Formats: sequence, structure tokens, C-alpha cells
Amino acid sequence: MKFFTIGFGQAGGKILDLLIENELKRGGTLEFKSLAINTARTDLLGLKNVKEEDRLLIGQTYVKGHGVGTDNKLGARIAQEEIETILREIDKRDPHEIDAFLIIAGLGGGTGSGGAPVLAKHLSEVYDEPVYVLGILPAPEEGKLYSLNAARSMMSIIKYADNLILVDNGAWKFEGLSLRKAFEKINEEIVKRLLVLARAGEPVDPGLVAEMVVDSSEVINTLRGGGISSIGYATALAEKEKGFLSFGRKKKALDDERAMKIYSLVRRAVLGRLTLPCNIKSAERALILVAGPPQCLERKGLEKARMWLEGQIAGAEVRAGDYPTLRTKYVAALVILANVTDVPRIRDLQRLAAEAKAEVEEAERQRLEKAFTLFSEDIEPLI
Repeated sequence: MKFFTIGFGQAGGKILDLLIENELKRGGTLEFKSLAINTARTDLLGLKNVKEEDRLLIGQTYVKGHGVGTDNKLGARIAQEEIETILREIDKRDPHEIDAFLIIAGLGGGTGSGGAPVLAKHLSEVYDEPVYVLGILPAPEEGKLYSLNAARSMMSIIKYADNLILVDNGAWKFEGLSLRKAFEKINEEIVKRLLVLARAGEPVDPGLVAEMVVDSSEVINTLRGGGISSIGYATALAEKEKGFLSFGRKKKALDDERAMKIYSLVRRAVLGRLTLPCNIKSAERALILVAGPPQCLERKGLEKARMWLEGQIAGAEVRAGDYPTLRTKYVAALVILANVTDVPRIRDLQRLAAEAKAEVEEAERQRLEKAFTLFSEDIEPLI
């Protein structure tokens, strides 16, 4: 799956940077077209793996390279005013060879939260390729203002993006870690999932053949129609090959054991910690992708897992495939639950956002009332 990946804002840039770093460590078999966009110069300078020519500073007229803070309305205004510059930078990187755009942004802050929906809107108007946004929701303890920003951003993104894949910071708690370290761990978990997803439809190592191929068109069909999606993920240490068994009950027993392990791994991915906690029965479609050493992959296990998941979700479309690789000691199962509709976290976030909006409006009203008490009632305002 050839993504043009755009890290918008601080969180998006960090995840893009880590994505490139991890792929380089693996041997760099995936081709990345990428761009990091920010209003804060220091955030762009802090990136280690995004090439300097792939970093774009916007909003200098407004914020002089210092960022927009948590003002996502200002972030959206800057992105809108500089959209031609952004699109020109994207076009320089020949996006016509890609399968989809992927915008990564934190939805609670200012730059990414405001800029991602603006960029999604214009990309969908200019290009035929689908536009996906991977958005990171703020944890409740980050404050009501962050929830208000996220609610505004999501409502705009859903109008223009082909799908919004959400990651809920509030669902990913790492006890004993500082907030900065916890966010770093969450970013690592996001990158693990993206690297597996990016391998859908990509060439496998020489001499290897997939049991069931999932190509980019199947990912696109899974994520079609807009809405919100969540990702499940689980890994297990791959077992070494147990020698050559050509016939008889021993081979069948080994195949059955592999199949059961694949089936169990997929179930664990679905029923474990999702990027966005949700009722899996509300999913419209799903996709299963299992990657790992070829001796650990078994078609029967994938088929059994697909049939099980078909019985769990609201829709009937479940696609499944594998990606054999010798570059890892683990087997990883990734499951996309597409277009979920029963998401308690979003209802909670909307409530916090409404409270924040009311508090901001009340504070502004009181501020004006206090200011007007300084003036005589006999004096009329100009307008």
C-alpha cells in the first residue's frame, strides 16, 4: 500500500519521523513519499529522519514560526491561506504513483487539528486517490479545550476524508511513565500498525509467496464510504520451522496447530486493546492482515479467523490475507474495523467539548460585562 504520508503538526510530525526511522531499521523495503508540515520551526528542526527538503514551515506571517498553541481555528486559517503552497509541495513529489494519502495529526492541539481537515478537503478535490486521516484523540485529563478542538476537527474531517482512523490517547495508559514517555510509547504502537498496513499489496521477499493476497484495492474497499475506523493488533513470537514433514498425520497436525495460532492471534487483535475502543458489532466492514515468517502462516487459520469475524460485525464484508517476510521474528495480526458507529469515547468527548464551549462563552460574557462597568451609561458606543 503506497501511502503519501503527511505529518501535520507536532504529533503528526513525530509519528512520521518514527515511521521512517523504523522502516530504515527494517531494511527500507517500503518507499515513502512524505511531508512534515508545521507552524512551529522548533518542531520541524527536532525531526531526525524526515529529510530537510520534506519539511514545510507555514504561518510565518501570523506566528513567526512559533506555532499556534491550541488555537485550531488559527491553524485552519493558516492552512487555508497557504493551501496552494502545500499542494505545490505535494505535487513536486509526484503523488500520482501512490495508492492513497495518509494525513497524521493530533486532534487536540492547534496546527494539526486545524490543518488536517483543510488539507483533506483540498486533496479530495484535486486528486482521485482516497484521503485518509489518522487522528490522535486527547486523553480526558488533557483538558476540555483539547476535547473541544478534537470535536471541531473530527466533524470537519468526516465531511472530506474517505476515512478517519482514530487513536485514543485515553485508552493507552502506561503506568509509571511520564506524560512524554507515555506519548512516545503510544507513537511506537501507532507506527507498528502502520508498517503492517503499508505492506498490503507490496512485493514480498524473493522466493516467498503469500497464502492469501490482500492488495491495496481491498484496503481501499474496506475503508470506503467515510466514517470512523479502529485498528486491532496482536503479536506473537514466531516458532522455528520444525523440519520437513511431507505426508501423513504429522503434517496435518502441524498445519492444524499453525492454523489455530493464526486464528487465536486474530481474535486477540480484535478483542484486545483497539486504537479506538468501540463495540466491534457496529463495524460495517473489516480487514485482516497477518505478517510474519512463512512457516508460521496458514491459510486455514486465516479463513477460520475471517469466518469468525464475519459473525462478530454488523456487515458481511471481511477481507483477509497474509504477508510472508523473513525480516522479523514475530507474527503480527492487524485488523481494521471500518466505519464503527457505537463509540462511547466519542460521546464522552462531545460532552466535554460542549462543556468547554459553554465555559468559554460564559467567560467571554463576564469579561465584557466587567469591562462595560468602567464606562458611563450616558455614552453610546460607535457600533
